[in-house]
Amino acid sequence: MDVLHRIPRHPRAWLPLLLLSQLAVAWVWWHWGWPLGLPLLLATHALALWGVLAPNAALYGPVRSRLPGTDPVVWLTIDDGPSEDTAAILDLLDAHAARATFFLVGDRAAARPELVREIARRGHGIGNHSRSHPQAWFWALGPRRLREEIEGCQRQLQAITGEAPRWFRAVVGHANPFVHAPLRDARLARVGWCARGFDAVDGDVARVLGKLEQGLSPGAIVLLHEGAAHGRNVEMIGKLLQRLDARGYRAVLPDA
Repeated sequence: MDVLHRIPRHPRAWLPLLLLSQLAVAWVWWHWGWPLGLPLLLATHALALWGVLAPNAALYGPVRSRLPGTDPVVWLTIDDGPSEDTAAILDLLDAHAARATFFLVGDRAAARPELVREIARRGHGIGNHSRSHPQAWFWALGPRRLREEIEGCQRQLQAITGEAPRWFRAVVGHANPFVHAPLRDARLARVGWCARGFDAVDGDVARVLGKLEQGLSPGAIVLLHEGAAHGRNVEMIGKLLQRLDARGYRAVLPDA
């Protein structure tokens, strides 16, 4: 049994729990009125929203936020490619004998299939990061559109490499209750993170590296990006690799 690769087994287990919670709210409101009923209603809704917006929340399905064990290893994950940065990032990873998983956007992969094949050729992992990367609305999409995003990306990446990805990262880390049914059907396991520098939006290299290092520990899953508008992702990844080497960490793949 693969304890790391946790495919959602019961993607709709949240539904009866949600219904029971709202029945409990109604019962409390009926017996004790709004002073107790309203706070309980807000609390249950806040919990449901936390399960959507918190990247490592497992309220609706399993999510891997770090690797087990105490060995000095990390899992580098690079989102949003392929991009103009991909080739340079691959060279940096080779120079440091590091491995990473690239969570690719299906439409971008279809436009640059040679980069996708090069990622695989160099021994790195390829993950599913949705077909079109609707970052403003992914968290709010309904079941049909979410299935199209996940299964569409899966088909695109498999057509390019010949292999179906095993790992999925939600766009911006937000996964609503409808994400996990298509993940189960595609045999995808969801990945979060525990080290983040906000490198997709922050172009200050020193500040990004400082935030990343705060999250570094044995087994850390590191969230990185490529192709950001500020144009400094390659520099950030290069300096992070230097710091990992200095601290004695190895960048490995969970499948290895």
